Amino acid sequence: MPNYRLSIDLSDLQNDLKNYVLTGEYSMPFAMCFIEASNPDTACHEAMKRLMKKIMRQKPTLETRIICRKIRKLIRVDKIEQL
Repeated sequence: MPNYRLSIDLSDLQNDLKNYVLTGEYSMPFAMCFIEASNPDTACHEAMKRLMKKIMRQKPTLETRIICRKIRKLIRVDKIEQL
């Protein structure tokens, strides 16, 4: 399976995500992550799913579930490159 480099814009979610410890690839408003997937759509879905799992492991509350809904709507993938 090919590897993809995704440039993700999380700037609309920064206020909601400041209460969570996001080390590594999702710690900045303009993040970059590397994902192995079969196609670009699957890579985007996997990046979104990783972020949601990371915050749900920290605080499994109703507020976090609402933030996960916001992530689905407000996350933007600026660029996808196949490596």
